[in-house]
Amino acid sequence: MKKERERCPWCLGDPLYRLYHDREWGVPVHDDRKLFEFLLLEGAQAGLSWLGILRKRENYRSAFAGFRPEEISGFDSRKISLLLSNPGIVRNRLKIASAIGNARLFLEVAAKYGSFAKFIWGFVDGRPIRNSWRRLADIPPVTPLSIRISKEMKKLGFKFVGPTIIYSHMQATGMVNDHLLSCFRHAEV
Repeated sequence: MKKERERCPWCLGDPLYRLYHDREWGVPVHDDRKLFEFLLLEGAQAGLSWLGILRKRENYRSAFAGFRPEEISGFDSRKISLLLSNPGIVRNRLKIASAIGNARLFLEVAAKYGSFAKFIWGFVDGRPIRNSWRRLADIPPVTPLSIRISKEMKKLGFKFVGPTIIYSHMQATGMVNDHLLSCFRHAEV
């Protein structure tokens, strides 16, 4: 009988979580649309479980124009009303408004820096931070760098970008490799 590969323990117990862990979490993302997708989803997750947001991800993709910030930035009050009545997403007025406002700011940052990826990856000199955690309890929820990025983004006007959300974004988009050393994905990403 073949032994299953060791994974980070947070993803065990749910096939969707395991698939996300095995294919996406920690993989460096330089595509602006994908970076915006994670920014929007991380903001929606604030105070909720990430697995719950993953289960709603396709609903978000449909409701939020395939995560295209160019379209989302133009959402009006009629569209906001439709979103607030959509049971497939988190129906929180502040989170929906922040997604729209963040789309506008995302486009401004992309125009200023050439892409949002250049802006956000500039904080790590374009290279992922490779951590060497042995236990899940060792992984911090925030770091001095996530605090710095959060402050900068808030200064630009972004919402739902606190240090914990930013650190989660960094983990999800591969700016930081927080797979445990024992996890097969640590070496792969």
